[in-house]
Amino acid sequence: MQYVIGIDAGGTKTHGLLADQSGRVVGEAMGPGANISTGGELAVEKALHDVIDRLLADRDVAPAVIAIGMAGADRADDHRIVRAILHRIARGTRAVVTHDALIALVAGAGDDAGVVVIAGTGSIAFGRDRGNRSARAGGWGYVLADEGSGYWIGRQALTAVMREYDRRGPETSLTPLILSELRLERPAEIGPRVYHGELPLASIAALAPLVGQAAKAGDRLAADIIARAAEELCLAASAVVRRLNMGDEDFPCLLSGGIFAVLALSEEMARRLAEVAPRARVSRLAEPPAAGAVRLALEELAGGANLPSPL
Repeated sequence: MQYVIGIDAGGTKTHGLLADQSGRVVGEAMGPGANISTGGELAVEKALHDVIDRLLADRDVAPAVIAIGMAGADRADDHRIVRAILHRIARGTRAVVTHDALIALVAGAGDDAGVVVIAGTGSIAFGRDRGNRSARAGGWGYVLADEGSGYWIGRQALTAVMREYDRRGPETSLTPLILSELRLERPAEIGPRVYHGELPLASIAALAPLVGQAAKAGDRLAADIIARAAEELCLAASAVVRRLNMGDEDFPCLLSGGIFAVLALSEEMARRLAEVAPRARVSRLAEPPAAGAVRLALEELAGGANLPSPL
């Protein structure tokens, strides 16, 4: 019996699945985030080593293939670094390295055409057409993009708190919520926490549910942040649809990531996307993205993973 490992490595957590050659999942493990762009090589190696060790603990098996989808792994150099890490952790094992958006799409649509929108710590829209060509929008990191992500929403909330404190912006219930969450007395204490590295990306992203809480309680500023997040995520999805000329086609548009679990964005996304792709079927991704990585690993085991060609 041969075994494969599929790994979804995001900015906040790493999720691994161990499966046999029939696709039956026989092990699962969670670990810290592993993003090559923001965490660096050593942090990524530690996180992957931890998850793989947990998957193989007390099992006398050696994976034939490890497939990993990693947030931030966009360049060929990134892929080489991750392959080298996997070679050190599991020498002799074949590796498939891609980005997290592809494994999420594969988890929900297999090798068929479709679009996935991921909103976790970061954000990206990614699609594949019937000719096995792919396109993306966003996902360029928190400095250049990631609109609609948990980090983006959390940063907007922090900005709103500081604007209220300066009397440059309206009053908002986000202020007491965020101060309580961060265990601070005054908004002026937020700046040192941010700039001294005490509030990393994941911690700022973790503030996003507070924005949803404030919006439900009637805070107009919080509601506006959520509306803009939905607009940005739909804009990214629409850009992918247009680049792949899929506007008239019937395809799944899958929503993946923690933000869709804590904020009510799905209906707004469906309404906005209908203007660009009226036959698109918008739904939350039912399977974990790591299941898509398992599928790619099994394809590699059978002769070669079906990776699309970017436009």
